[in-house]
Amino acid sequence: MASLRSIFAFSPFSRAALLATSLWLAGCNQTPPPETTAPAKPTPPPVPGPDLTSLRDSNAAAVLTEYLREYPGSEVVVKTRLGNIRVKLYDDTPIHKANFLLLARKGVFDESVFNRVVNGFAVQGGRSEHRTIGLARYHLPPEIRPAHFHKRGALGMARYDDDQNPGKLSSNVDFYLVQGEKMTPYQSQAMAGRKLTAEQQRVYETVGGVPSLDGKYTVFGEVVEGLEVIDKIAAEPVDPYKWPKKDVHIKIEVTK
Repeated sequence: MASLRSIFAFSPFSRAALLATSLWLAGCNQTPPPETTAPAKPTPPPVPGPDLTSLRDSNAAAVLTEYLREYPGSEVVVKTRLGNIRVKLYDDTPIHKANFLLLARKGVFDESVFNRVVNGFAVQGGRSEHRTIGLARYHLPPEIRPAHFHKRGALGMARYDDDQNPGKLSSNVDFYLVQGEKMTPYQSQAMAGRKLTAEQQRVYETVGGVPSLDGKYTVFGEVVEGLEVIDKIAAEPVDPYKWPKKDVHIKIEVTK
């Protein structure tokens, strides 16, 4: 008959059981480490500038003029899944420039998409159906300058038509980038709402654009890098309302 000594000596199951028991008991005798929680992420400091809910048609020009004096800027990058577009903002359209810089820094455009796309014409963005940032509906006084025209890559601000908006007040969020087409000097002058210079006619012939918008909307900047991205956005399939079927989200960063 096998002795108890021989059973424990040759039974691997018994050894494993004893080892497991000893490890479990050892674990029970240890003091568990105190529970720790991940440190809370610091709250980012508020972006300087006026309260966006306080802006009105009556005070927007004065508030934005003061904002630009305190927080100047001259260039932004529009980032999308189709590429980036670098845009220079004009100095002689200070209210539109200040408004664009303010909303970009506050993150307003980062909650928006390109919501109207017409191939061969322009791509429009800035509108959002899911805005979380408080923003009043206000308008910008027109800053239409003869030197700024709707060549390919022009940055302008949308607005309601003259019958609803005879003062040509601009939207505060709806911006557009011109794609356009090339045309002869005769065609561009026939389409334009004002007299074009010889240089403007030459640009429409060699670069392209939409002269029918000249004199009607404020142009306050131009693309300096990434014109091909406008073409990519314009080529996106759209629904009957010209909204891209696959959203083209926008993120705008002030770089200068």
